[in-house]
Amino acid sequence: MIKHIVMWRLKDAADAPHFKAQLDSCRELVPGMLGFEVAIRTADLEANCDVVLYSVFQDSAALAAYQNHPHHQHISRGLGALRETRSVLDYEIQ
Repeated sequence: MIKHIVMWRLKDAADAPHFKAQLDSCRELVPGMLGFEVAIRTADLEANCDVVLYSVFQDSAALAAYQNHPHHQHISRGLGALRETRSVLDYEIQ
């Protein structure tokens, strides 16, 4: 299994709900996507990012299918203009 975690700091934190809604449209996009959760920062809780994606894929082929899917590519291009920074960690678990 591959876990794919991405965190974004936005240019304007007020865009977080829109950012989340766009990412949520990628849920169940490809076979082999086993989990998909998008969250935005909660007021009064510690955070150094505005939006986080936690997703799980059956294998690296499923992750690649997600990353290369035309809908995901379209969403990524649109959201790219809203972000200040992006951090990602992909890792394999047995």
